[in-house]
Amino acid sequence: MLKAGLIGIGFMGRGHLDIYIQMEKEGYPVELVAICDIDEDKFEGKFLPGNLNVGMADYDFSKYNLYTDIDEMLEKEDLDYVDIALPTYLHAEATVKALNKGLHVLCEKPMALNPQECQAMIDAAEKNDRKLMIGQCLRFWPEYEYLKRCVDSKEYGNVVSAYFFRGGTTPKWSYENWLLTKEKSGGVLLDQHVHDVDMINWLFGTPKKVTTVGRNVFPGSGYDAVSTNYIYDNMVVNAQDDWTINNDDFGFTMTFRVNFEKGTLIYEDGKLTVYPHGGKSFVPELEEGSGYYREIKYFTKAIMDDTPIQVADAYSTKETIRIAKAEEESADRQGEFIEL
Repeated sequence: MLKAGLIGIGFMGRGHLDIYIQMEKEGYPVELVAICDIDEDKFEGKFLPGNLNVGMADYDFSKYNLYTDIDEMLEKEDLDYVDIALPTYLHAEATVKALNKGLHVLCEKPMALNPQECQAMIDAAEKNDRKLMIGQCLRFWPEYEYLKRCVDSKEYGNVVSAYFFRGGTTPKWSYENWLLTKEKSGGVLLDQHVHDVDMINWLFGTPKKVTTVGRNVFPGSGYDAVSTNYIYDNMVVNAQDDWTINNDDFGFTMTFRVNFEKGTLIYEDGKLTVYPHGGKSFVPELEEGSGYYREIKYFTKAIMDDTPIQVADAYSTKETIRIAKAEEESADRQGEFIEL
């Protein structure tokens, strides 16, 4: 039985908490024993909703050892790993601390604010011979996994063009407004758009160049809307993100459209449809479970079986951050091409 500690129960951390509760009901051999969050009000169930339907259950926190200090939790608890769901600017520091205590680490996306912090996390994992995985959940999302298989197998030929979009309600719910503070979150580019940056990196590898345009709407938040063109030899690839929808009724959406030589995959409104050229469209059968559920299962199984992290390894997700920072540089220079 693995013993886990969860650090951070903001919006996304509670989404992880939901999964640990589900796995416990399923009899999966992982026990969440400790939770740490600086905001004690959360232990009394005082939450603000996010833009996804997660993390709003009526939790029984009495069954966990509760902490408001990370160092105290790491010192007192006998854990196998920690699940870090803190604000982005704290990822590197908390990850290095846990790795240096001999614990494996699952850290929420984005990996960190810059490649230098990412490398510090990798160095600590290697020095302590511990597993480090980043929660780039789209790599475990069934619809995106299916897309990855089609790209790798060339079932429909080579990719001709690809378009990705995600957007949602303005994130006004974060602790001390960290999501709308550029120095803490990196803005929409590093917090939300990074999902599609990571997907493009995973599917196609590092582009030759990027060119990005961005717009700031909320003071101090960095870019709140971005559009990037990724330059490859034989593909047209674009990704956009926008969290300027300042209306709580909207929620969140993510879509993609990938055109192959012999077919097209379109994912919208939570449904993936395949359109083979000259054939009848169909909805493929997919694995069950959300990307959040499946990434935690994958990580814990890697610990139990002592197998390497291959799907969302730290080197690959560090490259995602390098690409994203090149996009930020391009936006700062009004769309100038940045070589990678």
